[in-house]
Amino acid sequence: MGKNVHIVSRPNGWAVKTAGAERAATIVPTQAAAAAIGRQMAINRGSELLIHGRNGQIREKNSYGNDPESSKG
Repeated sequence: MGKNVHIVSRPNGWAVKTAGAERAATIVPTQAAAAAIGRQMAINRGSELLIHGRNGQIREKNSYGNDPESSKG
């Protein structure tokens, strides 16, 4: 499983940041645009996307990893 992707508020927009990285992968004007980029990164890595609100709290969390529990039918 790859490193989780975080969407965090910045003074100049919204940053798409990989867990443990010093710098953001990209900064875009809107949270929606950052979430779209981050979602694709998380899907490609099989990791989680965590979207933080302006206050820093996680407001949404989506997992794109191989979760054996969710594949039971």
